[in-house]
Amino acid sequence: MVRRRRMVRNYSDRPVDTSVVERVLTNALHAPSAGFTQGWAFLLLDTREDVDRFWAACTPEAAADEPDSWLRGMRTAPVVVVPLSNKAAYVGRYSEADKARDRVEARWPVPYWHMDTAMASLLMLLTAVDEGLGACFFGIPDSRTEVFRAEFGVPDDHMPIGAITLGHRTDDPGPLGSAARRQRRPPEEVVHRGRW
Repeated sequence: MVRRRRMVRNYSDRPVDTSVVERVLTNALHAPSAGFTQGWAFLLLDTREDVDRFWAACTPEAAADEPDSWLRGMRTAPVVVVPLSNKAAYVGRYSEADKARDRVEARWPVPYWHMDTAMASLLMLLTAVDEGLGACFFGIPDSRTEVFRAEFGVPDDHMPIGAITLGHRTDDPGPLGSAARRQRRPPEEVVHRGRW
């Protein structure tokens, strides 16, 4: 399954079975979570109206009038899931008696609220492959985050870490991404055994 995972940027108009979407979301809940905080949330957009609202909110104005091939293909996805992280949940969890940390954010070596939500996102991508679907993880432009929040009523303490499109692949996977232009780095280049 891992070797079959690809970012798909073009989808058929065939709807995705709701039970499959539920499996994608349920499997995400099995991601590792620091302190078992589970400080994530997922905004599911699975109607054409909601998906269109997502693209209207998240597309920069210059691209909205003349979308490129990437945007045209991505807009064909029948489902969009927006994973959101919640920093306050982690800071609060780690101030509980069994963790006994103060609420000072600077004490966190990395932002685990984003890390855990990213791992949940990867489980969604892998479940999509397992279910025979295509999927693509991509970012929401910073300039559109507040518009997105307002459109969907997302609270300020939840940060979208990106978005995931889901749908049935077409024979045309859409525009090729960076993986088509760059080589995957081999293990001997990235694995350091015993010391750097």
